[in-house]
Amino acid sequence: MDNNSDDGTAEAIVKLFPQVLLLKTTSNIGIGAYNIGFAAAKGEYILILDDDSFPAKDSVSRMVEKFLNDPELGVAAFDVRNYFKYMSQGAPPAPMAPPAPVPGYLMGFNGAGAGIRRELFERIGYYPEEFFLYFNEQDTAFRVWDCGYKIASFTDCVAYHKFSPKNRTSARTPFYYTRNMFWLVWKHYPLAECVRLTMLFIYWCIYYSFEQHTFIYLKSMLNAFFNIKKPIAKRRPVSENVWRNMRVSFIVSFTGYR
Repeated sequence: MDNNSDDGTAEAIVKLFPQVLLLKTTSNIGIGAYNIGFAAAKGEYILILDDDSFPAKDSVSRMVEKFLNDPELGVAAFDVRNYFKYMSQGAPPAPMAPPAPVPGYLMGFNGAGAGIRRELFERIGYYPEEFFLYFNEQDTAFRVWDCGYKIASFTDCVAYHKFSPKNRTSARTPFYYTRNMFWLVWKHYPLAECVRLTMLFIYWCIYYSFEQHTFIYLKSMLNAFFNIKKPIAKRRPVSENVWRNMRVSFIVSFTGYR
């Protein structure tokens, strides 16, 4: 899936990997480009990767085994590792021990490495295109759990991410994170909780604007309210069990300039 790149990537793929089905957009449509690729997928399971991540050897076959062994598994979250930290040290380390289960805890996933059932993804409508960037995995996680499926993490399914901090230090990162946290809540939380969290987010936007000497959070907040019709059009509050037990790190929206 080529999201209107201009660095020669598409041309290189055509030349070096002619067997690959290359889909292209005519403009940068953000995470909407993922959805074009998801819709074109024919397999029973979809492997989600970023443009700067890749699966470790045998991780895809292990992912398939997870789904075959558990019909309630909706998303298999990979152990996403920093490529430069692990692979630069030579041979990749052995898989870590599985995390200890936490009763009642509902987890999300990292889009740099995850598998999802195609039929389920199709049913819930893929990624939220209105977000454009960031919090799309968290939005998807709400809908996966609310459909009666679960998300589980597997340390023997590994993906390496060539993490680049460049884009994350630009103004667009706190802008989309902040706007989309409002939209995430407005789409999935019950009314009373929507009001409580919205008031908290407004306070945070004002507080961190002064603390970090920036207007980006206020700009983002205003954009969220001016375009409120977009998330409200897709509003479908999830069950109480899901919104109460899903751990969402909203405060990450305000770490862009620290």
